[in-house]
Amino acid sequence: QVHLVESGGGLVQAGGSLRLSCAASGRAFSVASVGWFRQAPGKEREFVGWISWSGGRTYFADSVKGRFTISRDNAKNTVYLQMNSLKAEDTAVYYCAAGTREILNAYDYWGQGTQVTVSS
Repeated sequence: QVHLVESGGGLVQAGGSLRLSCAASGRAFSVASVGWFRQAPGKEREFVGWISWSGGRTYFADSVKGRFTISRDNAKNTVYLQMNSLKAEDTAVYYCAAGTREILNAYDYWGQGTQVTVSS
């Protein structure tokens, strides 16, 4: 079992930045990739970005490409989502998810989420 905890959410003005963290515990060594998702009120959950644990390959949704980056700290079993140039439409609950395979759309574990609110 892998336990994921997101942190770093909060209120920020449009144009500002936030860095979210996703800390993995338990059988963290089994994690092969981590994805970030978000869900705004009244909307479906949407994919934000993904990172492979071993090679650090990343992939992003078009809506955040060029503004968001993902990095990982293997020693801390933590993945970071750096969000820059935030817009009001980035407001959502952000979730991280971990997969035991290094592929884009397979996740076995989910965190509880952290709220990000961008004021315009």
